[in-house]
Amino acid sequence: MTIKSKEEIALMAEAGRRLGVVLRTLRGEVKAGVPPLELDERARELITATGDRPAFLGYKPNGATKAYPFTLCASINDSVVHGPPGKYVIKDGDLVKLDLGLVHEGFYVDAATTVAVGAVSPEARHLVAITEEALYRGIKAAWPEARLGDIGQAVQSFVEENGFSVVTTLTGHGIGRKLHEEPSVPNFGQAGTGERLRVGMVIAIEPMVNMGSEAVRQLKDDSFVTRDGSLSAHFEHTVVVTNKGPVILTK
Repeated sequence: MTIKSKEEIALMAEAGRRLGVVLRTLRGEVKAGVPPLELDERARELITATGDRPAFLGYKPNGATKAYPFTLCASINDSVVHGPPGKYVIKDGDLVKLDLGLVHEGFYVDAATTVAVGAVSPEARHLVAITEEALYRGIKAAWPEARLGDIGQAVQSFVEENGFSVVTTLTGHGIGRKLHEEPSVPNFGQAGTGERLRVGMVIAIEPMVNMGSEAVRQLKDDSFVTRDGSLSAHFEHTVVVTNKGPVILTK
């Protein structure tokens, strides 16, 4: 766990503002007929235009077989996270997860959103809404002296009350001068357990929620898909713990 100074948090807040602009722009460009490779190129353009650099490009996370060759993760339908933007063309009815990070003045920020394209089924739309609300419930639990289990319990209980499953083998994470720092931030757990949150901690909270079973499997391209082929949704914000409560940096 690293505690960020006020100056470092200010830099991360600016990084988060920039990433928020990029992600909102990309959301508006997700449409049927658009290949995710175009979104990847657009993401790289937008990030480098302000003098920043993509956080994911060339990054090799733990468990991956190789460095990631793209700026954007575009995970579609049963793809949970780390989906590479390949030759696929987005179709009406798809759930498209955009996961993106940038580096500004040496500091990383990370965020994700799920876009329902066109005539998505009511069940799929409900999955997206519940996953997004689960993110905000997790964020609301991130107060000083709370514990990581409070965040996980807030996410998991809400998701399961609504008949969906939280992925337990993938987690959120600390973030700062590295993309992935301690601690891991699970989307499940028991309130009152786990590491205590401190003022100045910056964490990426990111529920990954499946319509069916929580089980996932890793493909050869290092992406994760649902084991039963069910749909999945994903939302993420970078959040700082302050003495006035959690503050979202990537709005």
